[in-house]
Amino acid sequence: MERALVDGVRRFNRTVTQRVGALDDKFLARDRPLGQARLLWEIGPQGCEVRVLRARLDIDSGYLSRLLRALESDGLVTVDPGGADARVRTARLTTGGLAERAELDRRSDELAATILERLDVRQRERLVAAMAEVERLLVASAVHVAVVDPRHPDARRCTGAYFAELAERFDAGFDPARSQVATDAELTPPAGLLLVATLHTEPVGCVGLKLHTGDRHRGDAVAEIKRMWVAPEVRGLGLGRRLLAEVEGRAAALGVRTLRLDTNRTLTEAIVLYRSLGYREVEPFSTEPYAHHWFEKSL
Repeated sequence: MERALVDGVRRFNRTVTQRVGALDDKFLARDRPLGQARLLWEIGPQGCEVRVLRARLDIDSGYLSRLLRALESDGLVTVDPGGADARVRTARLTTGGLAERAELDRRSDELAATILERLDVRQRERLVAAMAEVERLLVASAVHVAVVDPRHPDARRCTGAYFAELAERFDAGFDPARSQVATDAELTPPAGLLLVATLHTEPVGCVGLKLHTGDRHRGDAVAEIKRMWVAPEVRGLGLGRRLLAEVEGRAAALGVRTLRLDTNRTLTEAIVLYRSLGYREVEPFSTEPYAHHWFEKSL
């Protein structure tokens, strides 16, 4: 990584932590540091499972337990079994915790107003727009992509959401039984693979690679891209491009020289993406009943 880029990120981090008061032991002039204050906000009025808090905040279980114990000792939080499964614990705010969270919200609003009021109208708009862009890019940087067994629950959730979206968007609906969808076996090494993207342990995208028989030593092996999907809530983060780049790299490493895919005419944003990444439209290479466009790319 370029030194100038790393230095820029570190400089930004120092400015932000100082400006928002993250360095103070008493965040927003209350009797607790930022970590405890943030945890109160994340638990919220409805309560939250401890495992969800751990994933959402990206902190280890030991540190989370210490934060919760500190809030419990102050009478702000209770942690109890959340239901039939005693292993699932849920954190809830007490009456005092709700009042403290409301006060932190009020003071946070005041801090935000203080930052904005010292700028003119144009500067305020620039700052808020820049913050939105930084937030978007930071979320994108938190997404993790890895090879996952297609039978894994995360993979099943992605596939289920993908099929449900196709059923909603396709003109005539979508029936997996009629489609030439890749089977689990075809997306399991060495026959293929499935990449799953996760954000705070939640699956938010996937793409599969189905290998075809060919003489890889001749450099003419062919593979198909299958199950390309990105969750609506993370679209616009460049995850589709990242998934395609990742699967292309893995395909090339496996000796694939030609990648193919087909898609439905209603998936206009996907078609634009494929074309922008160098996929060219070709004659039909399959009898997929839901396909209207067939694409190919040489690696």
